[in-house]
Amino acid sequence: MPTLGTQTISSSYAQLIKTFSTSGLDGALQVITDGDDTSSALSLSTSGVQSTGSFTVSSNSSLLGPVTFGSNITASTGTATIGTEIVSTSTIGTLSVTNTATVGTLKVGASGPRLTAVSYGTAAFTAATAAQYNGASTTTGTFTLTGCALGDIVFGSIDSLGTATGTYNIGLSFYPQATNVVRYAITNQGSTAGTIPAGTIYATALRFTA
Repeated sequence: MPTLGTQTISSSYAQLIKTFSTSGLDGALQVITDGDDTSSALSLSTSGVQSTGSFTVSSNSSLLGPVTFGSNITASTGTATIGTEIVSTSTIGTLSVTNTATVGTLKVGASGPRLTAVSYGTAAFTAATAAQYNGASTTTGTFTLTGCALGDIVFGSIDSLGTATGTYNIGLSFYPQATNVVRYAITNQGSTAGTIPAGTIYATALRFTA
């Protein structure tokens, strides 16, 4: 492209870019045009940038603050690596998050389901006696799992079950009893009663929609 210094205004004004407004940039986004008022896909203001067309970055790009994607992120090939993201809907082949990802609804697969909430927590488990099979039914209790609600799918474990005595083939189940409250049930399928030592409950609750 020749420099403007060697051209007349009448032959070079179309090569210039300008704002659509005659007053220059301000706080409102303005479409950037060329000298013939041909609009580009780029809009600028004193506080932001917007593109209505394809936006391609051919090298490394750093997003220094939280980023809000209004529609979606699509990575057709390779790995999409994002430090911090706030996404309403994200379709990504492989997502590697190096810091924190806050996702409103995560759709798994082409037809769902949609994961809308995940809760995780731990709770102290005190030693309990597990009755023999067909004896005193099951050993039950509750613990707090913040964020859990009725209808969530809860799964977890107790790290002391491996040292339970007098029993074998322990059956363990979790289910939400109320908001933020999960009930566990331990069934001893062995022929003798035994003891489950104190330990820690680890539990996660998942909430899905169709």
